[in-house]
Amino acid sequence: MNIEQLHKLFLQSTGIATDTRILRKDQLFFALKGENFNGNKFVDEALEKGAGYVVIDEAEFLKNDKCILVTDALQTLQELASYHRNYLGIPILAITGSNGKTTTKELINSVLSRKFSTVATVGNLNNHIGVPLSLLSMNSSTDFGIIEMGANHAREIEKLCEIAQPDYGYITNFGKAHLEGFGSIEGVIKAKSELYEYLKTHDKLIFLNADDPIQQNHISYKSTFSFGTTETADVVVEYKDNLQTAEVIQNDKVYESALTGSYNSRNIAAAICIGHYFKIPTEEIREAIASYNPQNNRSQIIKQGGITFLMDAYNANPTSMTAALESFHKYPANNKIVILGDMFELGETAAEEHQEIVNLVETMNFNRVFLVGSNFHNSNPNNKNIEKFKSFADLAEKIKETDFGNSYILVKGSRGMALERILDVLKEKNLS
Repeated sequence: MNIEQLHKLFLQSTGIATDTRILRKDQLFFALKGENFNGNKFVDEALEKGAGYVVIDEAEFLKNDKCILVTDALQTLQELASYHRNYLGIPILAITGSNGKTTTKELINSVLSRKFSTVATVGNLNNHIGVPLSLLSMNSSTDFGIIEMGANHAREIEKLCEIAQPDYGYITNFGKAHLEGFGSIEGVIKAKSELYEYLKTHDKLIFLNADDPIQQNHISYKSTFSFGTTETADVVVEYKDNLQTAEVIQNDKVYESALTGSYNSRNIAAAICIGHYFKIPTEEIREAIASYNPQNNRSQIIKQGGITFLMDAYNANPTSMTAALESFHKYPANNKIVILGDMFELGETAAEEHQEIVNLVETMNFNRVFLVGSNFHNSNPNNKNIEKFKSFADLAEKIKETDFGNSYILVKGSRGMALERILDVLKEKNLS
C-alpha cells in the first residue's frame, strides 16, 4: 500500500493512535517501537478495541486484512504526516529554541487564532513522533498550523523540518540546554539553526529577535521580519520594567500579560511581531496576550494559603534558571524563598553548571534557599541560608516542618524532578 492509499484510509478514520490505552474506535493504530516497548505486540488489543486499521512492521503480527505491513511504522507515520501537510496546503510556522518554546507557541497561537482557525502542537509533542501527530491532527477546517520543534541532538531539527516543511520559523534563543547531546553551546547554536537553514534554502520567512546578537550573526538573509528595541526592527518594542508580570510596550500601547518573569517579555514581543506581520489588529493582539493564562507549571502564579508560588517547574537548564533567578531577585517582596531542583541532560558539565547556579544564588538576597537532587547535593554553598537535599522525599520532610509564613516562593527544576509535588506536600501538611 502506498502513502496516497494510506492517506485515503486516514481521511476516513477518526484519527491516529500510537497507544492502545487511549485508542478510539476507527482510528489508525501505528505500532511504534522503542527501547522498552514494541507496538506490534498490541495488534490484537488494537483490533479488539475497534481500530480501523493497524500499521505494523513485523510480519509475524500480520493477522488479517486490517493489518498493513510496512518496512518501518515510524517512517510511514512521518511520510503520512508530510503527505497530509501537502494535501492541506496550509501555512506552517515552526518554533524552536533552548527556552520558552512552548510559552511562545501558546502566545502566538492565542494571537493568530484571532484571525485564523489554528492548530498548534499540544503540550510538548515536539519530537520525531509528536510533530507528525500534530500535523495529522489538522484537517480541512484548519487555516494555519503552528509546530513546536524540540531536539537534544544534531540533525533532529533538520529532520523535523523535512516532515513539517515550514513556511515560517522563529528561534526563541540559544541557551545551555541538552548539552549532553549537543556537546557545547556552539553545538546548540548549530543544531537549532537547522530551522533557519531550511527556511533559507527554501526561500521562506524568518521571524527574528533583532536584539539577539547570536541570531544576528547567524542570519545573513533578506527574508526576515524582526522585532526589537532598535529603530531598525520591523516592529519596535520596549520592555516595560514591571517586576511582577511580563509586559511589552509597542507604539505607546501596553501589552499586559499574566506571565511572571521579565524573560517572558521576549516571548510576548515575538507574538506581537508575528501578529502584526499577519495584519491582526493591535487591540486583538493585546486581548489575545492578556487572555493567555500559563498552565502546566510554566511561569505560573499559584496562591496557596499565605504563600505565592512562582511555579516554573516544567523544565530547567542553566540559561533558563539564571533568567528566573535574576527576575525573582528583583521581585518586590520581603520574604523570598527559592526551591531549585537538578537540571538534567548536562553531561560532563553538570557539576560545573550546578555550582555556577549556587554561586549566583549566593549573590542574591533570598531569605532561604532549598536545593534538591544529586547534582545540587554535591555542590558547595558557603551561605548558611542554603540547604541541600539529595531527594525529593528529604525535601518534603523539611517542608512539613517549616513555617513559610506569608512568603513568595520560586520553584524551578527539570521536568524529571516534578517539583510541583511541593503543592501536595503543603496541602497535606495543612490538612493534618
